[in-house]
Amino acid sequence: MRFLVILFWLISIFSTNALASDYVLGPGDQISIVVYNEPDLSTNVKINKTGFISFPFLDDIKVIGLTPKKLENVIKQGLLGDYLIDPQVTVSIVQYRPFFIHGQVKRPGGYPYQDDLTLDKAIALAGGLGNRASKTEWKITRTVDGKSVIITGNVMTLVYPDDIIEIEQSFF
Repeated sequence: MRFLVILFWLISIFSTNALASDYVLGPGDQISIVVYNEPDLSTNVKINKTGFISFPFLDDIKVIGLTPKKLENVIKQGLLGDYLIDPQVTVSIVQYRPFFIHGQVKRPGGYPYQDDLTLDKAIALAGGLGNRASKTEWKITRTVDGKSVIITGNVMTLVYPDDIIEIEQSFF
């Protein structure tokens, strides 16, 4: 039993870290770009639906589809040589794009994403289940590799930015 608890704990740690390192930027994310010792090159920007951001000394950069780490490398390579000898660039997410929940919850709508968000926490943010809500028919529509997929969720299912959660009505 103790082995299973430790195994579950390790899986949850690695799945959380995987989201942070594999997170793909998209419209609605607000990011912070910091170039060490270069305050004029540090900025906060919200990614709009075109997916491009402006950055000093560089052409517009398409950030949709990049991870923060890849964006760091793009900016570093752009600044390297002509502008700075060894630029130290950090990209962090200030605010994630929202997730959406509708159906049989008390306050359906869009909510800001939070780290380690599970389906039960998302339902709590939406005010809890409605009187006629199903306790098991919870569907998540998620974009994976550019395709929309539907996942059947439970209380421990991780929720990601841009997910659309549907809480079905119970028939009993």
